[in-house]
Amino acid sequence: MARSYLYVPGDRADLLDKALGRGADALVLDLEDAVVAARKEQARETVGAFLAAAPSTGPELWVRINSDQVEADIGVLSPAAAGVWVPKAEPELLGAVDAALTRAERRLGPGAPSFQVVALIETARGVLAAAQVAAAPRVLRLGIGEADLAGELGLQPGADRAEFGPIRSQVVVASAAAGILPPVGPVETTLRDADRLEQTTRALLRQGFRARTAIHPGQLAVVNGVFTPTDDELAAARAVLQAFAQAERVGSGVATDAHGRLLDRAVVRTAAEVVRRAGESAG
Repeated sequence: MARSYLYVPGDRADLLDKALGRGADALVLDLEDAVVAARKEQARETVGAFLAAAPSTGPELWVRINSDQVEADIGVLSPAAAGVWVPKAEPELLGAVDAALTRAERRLGPGAPSFQVVALIETARGVLAAAQVAAAPRVLRLGIGEADLAGELGLQPGADRAEFGPIRSQVVVASAAAGILPPVGPVETTLRDADRLEQTTRALLRQGFRARTAIHPGQLAVVNGVFTPTDDELAAARAVLQAFAQAERVGSGVATDAHGRLLDRAVVRTAAEVVRRAGESAG
């Protein structure tokens, strides 16, 4: 499960090549906001060439498409791509994206992957339809575009972004209800404040997000670090799982830890999630 997604302008071949070694779990090759209208076609050509020559190892490769240029943008995909990021995601748009991805898979032939979708909640209609968006075909996880939402909803966010709390919760709940991966948090636009980046990323972790987008490679180490369990967190989670497994072996559905804290299946579920985030089996 990717922890960090680095946006890279799709019309910058030099940045695309460099981004492969920057430490992101995934790259989002951007055909949308990072590319002015006059350079959209050039960006498609650049991203198409990059994907055609992409190495078989390294970060996941995604393409952020334009909501009004779905067919042309999806035309750049090759088997190296994991799929597309869909801005302004709403059920009708996701239906059109699903159909376009099916056509792309047929075009690429038997070697084509089953392309997936990260759906960005960026509109009022998208917020109201978050459950349907999360349950739409191919959706792997949701993201949230808070700058777009602020503009549409007339919000004036403070430093702690508390105004987005209810919407963030809705996105997290919709993801869990649909059984997809936990959502991706929005970018931190303050680039030279590592303390703020860590603070806001930890807030996203507490709120149920398990990844974050980045707009500069310098943000990646902090984002990856926050979404990776510490050694102490992992050891505590393992201890919970071991204690509960021992209790089950003697026929009990509850257990206690070394500090006398009651451990039931809800606590075990949280511990198992920590272990999975560390890349281990929770079984």
